[in-house]
Amino acid sequence: MNNLQDTWVYLSASPLFHLTLTLLAFQAANWLFEKGGRKPWLNPVLGAVLVVVAVLTLTGTDYATYFQGAQFVHFLLGPATVSLAVPLYRQWHRVRRSAVAIIASLLGGSLAAILSAVGVAWVTGGAPEILASIAPKSVTAPVAMAISEQLGGLPSLTAVLVIVTGILGAMFGPMVLNLAGVTDWSARGLAIGTASHGIGTARALQVNETAGAFAGLAMGLNALATALLLPLLWGMLF
Repeated sequence: MNNLQDTWVYLSASPLFHLTLTLLAFQAANWLFEKGGRKPWLNPVLGAVLVVVAVLTLTGTDYATYFQGAQFVHFLLGPATVSLAVPLYRQWHRVRRSAVAIIASLLGGSLAAILSAVGVAWVTGGAPEILASIAPKSVTAPVAMAISEQLGGLPSLTAVLVIVTGILGAMFGPMVLNLAGVTDWSARGLAIGTASHGIGTARALQVNETAGAFAGLAMGLNALATALLLPLLWGMLF
């Protein structure tokens, strides 16, 4: 019994254990997603998060210890984001033809994401730091956290809101677009990428390459637009 306990103490403090936990949790969640017919509510990111959180809670492991292993996956976010340029390059002729429409939709989507989130939080009595934390929730996490900190928000809360936004967008975004009668793949991709950044883009890529390309473009440009517009807008409103 003591040997088992000593082994667990060693493993729980090992970066390799938490890296393995992350990879296995995602693989299991992705297997369930595929077996379930790729249903939106079986989103593999959501499934993996629930598994990892459950294990960390049961074992009393703090985030800093977990991240010693998970940082290797975190590092791969950069190359994964850059790789989105491949489907975008294949659709570049469509991007050039729709440049004006893309810019208009991105600016409108970015402002709508900011104002709707802040408006709901303000109406429900959110404190200033909560408003600043929720404002960049539709932007990819590193950019959103930097913006939140600049506005006086809580970067850790912003990170949670970004993940929740991405998961909800991937789960319900296609359903909303179907109800709205949006059938063009480029328009669907732009909407998903603007509203739910990387997680939504990954879902768009699973469905259609054109949608994935435009979602990746929207994700990058929305991060840029929000980083430029939000501080100026914040200074005007508060």
